[in-house]
Amino acid sequence: LYSSAPLSTGSSANAELASIAVKPVRTRYAQQVRNNLIFGFGRGAGEPASPLYSLDLGVTEAVESSALVQVGTDQDEPTAGSVTLTAGYTLTDAKTGAVIAVGKRAITSSFDRPRQEFASYRAQIDAENRAARELAEALQLSIAQDLARHGKTAS
Repeated sequence: LYSSAPLSTGSSANAELASIAVKPVRTRYAQQVRNNLIFGFGRGAGEPASPLYSLDLGVTEAVESSALVQVGTDQDEPTAGSVTLTAGYTLTDAKTGAVIAVGKRAITSSFDRPRQEFASYRAQIDAENRAARELAEALQLSIAQDLARHGKTAS
């Protein structure tokens, strides 16, 4: 991932990763994943002006209550939760449209669920943001491996 060894003839790993354009997404958590990917691919430089590859990203979310506590009534109250972000991706050649790789990764992040509604909501958002950062890192590694495999078969 951080190597400067070429993935294909004539280019470095960083240069190939920096030449990936990530297509727009629709949800807040998917946008978090996209932003982290763009930052990671370009090392903070933003999106490429003339991309060699295009990444189509689909991110879904599952929020679950992980633990319940018995309160004074006959109802249980959730005290912990987990957010699972799952991303499916398709990496294509920007010029030909040929599919280079298809993959899927998932990350789960846990959070405490306090009794206050806003605090609970904010804790869930923070967990989504943590999961998005970790998911982007996992996707970066997976896509770098896909490009390395593609470079070996293309040569």
